[in-house]
Amino acid sequence: MIDKQTVLVVDDTPENIDVLKGILSDSYRVKAAIDGEKALKICAKSPPDLILLDVMMPEMDGYEVCRRLKADSATRSIPVIFVTAKNEVEDETHGFLVGGADYITKPVSPPLVRARVNTHLALYDQNRALETQVRERTQEIRELNREIEETQKEVVFTMGAIGETRSKETGQHVKRVAKYSRLFAIHYGLPEAEAELIKMASPMHDIGKVGIPDSILNKPGRFTPEEFEIMKTHAELGYEMLCHSNRPILKAAATLAHQHHEKWNGQGYPHGLAGEEIHIYGRITAIADVFDALGSDRCYKKAWPDEKIFDLLHAERGEQFEPKLVDIFFEHLDEFLAIRDTHRDL
Repeated sequence: MIDKQTVLVVDDTPENIDVLKGILSDSYRVKAAIDGEKALKICAKSPPDLILLDVMMPEMDGYEVCRRLKADSATRSIPVIFVTAKNEVEDETHGFLVGGADYITKPVSPPLVRARVNTHLALYDQNRALETQVRERTQEIRELNREIEETQKEVVFTMGAIGETRSKETGQHVKRVAKYSRLFAIHYGLPEAEAELIKMASPMHDIGKVGIPDSILNKPGRFTPEEFEIMKTHAELGYEMLCHSNRPILKAAATLAHQHHEKWNGQGYPHGLAGEEIHIYGRITAIADVFDALGSDRCYKKAWPDEKIFDLLHAERGEQFEPKLVDIFFEHLDEFLAIRDTHRDL
């Protein structure tokens, strides 16, 4: 058995309530309230499907009751039909302005009351069904967006790992740099969402290396000046690979790929940017990458001991690296070392 829909009748005259109950009780569950305050309490406790509302009531008139109902998100969508002896055009206009759905004048016509109530309840049901569909579709879109974002993260990390593999580095390197970058961002004062963005994008910082010949990329000795010029092009190559996307992750990745070899003192590449001309993404990735690279075995060197790494970072404060980032590193050294210990090369 389908439950009857609920109609709340609000009128300070009991006889008027009895008339409307007599008209509607065969088809609907009818509740009643003799003043505005009681009506609002009923609606707050158990919202009806429709309200028949008298206008002229003591203490709080029907217009004010309607205004309060429409101001509350829990009752805003309930259709309100004014039932009143006030039948001037301005009265009806005022009723619609405060949120009323319809207007019935007294004395009421039973067929008209039933028809109006039936029509507005049908519309209300349609609106609720539509709202449910919108919520369901919105949730589906959110889930799809989450899936797309997770796919982007996987693609970005995989591409970054591929780039590192070509230069005989490990996937642990990109994981460590990603986590170092997030930690720097958080302690720098960037919002959590932006710190996560840098973490997601940083694995792509060296993606341009896929365009560098193996003979240079994996050379065990020092580069010749000509080889170094070729090696330096990986920053521009990485940027060109990524800069055409409007996706936030790839836009961030393009920036840090382009600028992670710039130096605070302006002596870096590819454009010799200095200080805050370098995007914060580039500044963060630069120190995260160098810290990890120095502590890792590479084809051209063995891993440095910690003290030697720390001495270099101190020496490069204000030179290669932004002073604030160097300070953050040493102030939170235990956190950086914990990340390194968790993601050691296998």
